[in-house]
Amino acid sequence: MITKSPPTLAVIVKGWPRLSETFIAQELLALQEKGQQFEIWSLRFPTDKKTHPLHRKITAPVKYLPEYLHQEPMRVWRAWRAARVLPGFQKANAVWRKDFARDKSRNRIRRFGQACVLATELPDSVSGLYAHFMHTPSSVARYAAIMTGMGWGFSAHAKDIWTSPEWEKREKLTSDTHGAAFGVTCTAYGAQHLRDLADTPDRIDLVYHGLDLSRFPAPPERPAKNPNGPLQFLSVGRLVEKKGFDRLVDALALLPKGMQWQWVHIGGGGLKQALQTQAEKAGVLDRITWRGACDQPEVIQAMRTADIFVLPSRIADDGDRDGLPNVLMEAASQKLPIISTDVSAIPEFINTGVQGLLVHDDPTKLADAIIELASDPAKRISYAEAAYTRLTTDFGMDAGITKLIARLQTLCASR
Repeated sequence: MITKSPPTLAVIVKGWPRLSETFIAQELLALQEKGQQFEIWSLRFPTDKKTHPLHRKITAPVKYLPEYLHQEPMRVWRAWRAARVLPGFQKANAVWRKDFARDKSRNRIRRFGQACVLATELPDSVSGLYAHFMHTPSSVARYAAIMTGMGWGFSAHAKDIWTSPEWEKREKLTSDTHGAAFGVTCTAYGAQHLRDLADTPDRIDLVYHGLDLSRFPAPPERPAKNPNGPLQFLSVGRLVEKKGFDRLVDALALLPKGMQWQWVHIGGGGLKQALQTQAEKAGVLDRITWRGACDQPEVIQAMRTADIFVLPSRIADDGDRDGLPNVLMEAASQKLPIISTDVSAIPEFINTGVQGLLVHDDPTKLADAIIELASDPAKRISYAEAAYTRLTTDFGMDAGITKLIARLQTLCASR
């Protein structure tokens, strides 16, 4: 039951709302429905033109920190003057200076300024800070927590784990007064990495995002189609390197000439022009539909009409990679057969040859998997049924949310 009690928790996010981060909205709505009072503090203003229905159900107040310090100089100046009298300011300043010596960037300066604003504008009722992502949102939460004497925790996901420097992760995971009281992450793969860096590994919890299946329609009936087509392949994900869509374009070019197919892509991202150029050179551009960013009902409807879901995730040159993408579970909720890669935590959900097909990061292997599923309707049905069973049996939300609420309540009570 939702009450009107003052918030006891401040949730720090990188941007709000964001179409690509449904897992955050899903978690916050679940916390709200369990009675956890919070407010949202965003480091950036929204850029997406659409929102998900999930976002509109969240009633917590949303506040925006100065996205760039020079845009709100008087607010930052007032916050800095007020922060200087907080009991932990000198300690926070020393921690920040140590960080800045190893990361001399405008980003690092901006995070300390945002932390001053957060620390001095929080309502008196707030007694704990919780950051989504271990990199910049956690830096803001950490500095503000030291200034105010509050505890803080974080939820880590993918890029923030694999592209943050090791020294920073270790110091955020230390059990002294500067480190996080707890951390949660959404894959066993990521959890083990963080436990290896933490001086007290039991402070890291594995909490799968899971799906609240009450928000999704029952899966459609999928009549077996003629393997000669036409078949519709669907992918959902940002057009960034780690999603591997360049590999998929190369794979599509390797499909048999007589095979009838269409690829639909949903998602924004900066590589669209490059991928379109690649597809044109490969001779497959006329078989591709680029739908851009869509809200969740549009995504689910596309999944209900597609024949095969393809997500060719890979490790980017800078080390960035997916964790366990929520879109795989969403595809499973609609009994849409899945092809993906054996990267990161994807095998935690899909056993290749059981719930779908996982291949190595290679266009030829990807093309072979597409041909295999396209030519075998019975196998598509078998994999989709197994993935749906896996989803409904092992990837519900309740257990993870219960564990997270216990952590948050302990955090807020410890001030």
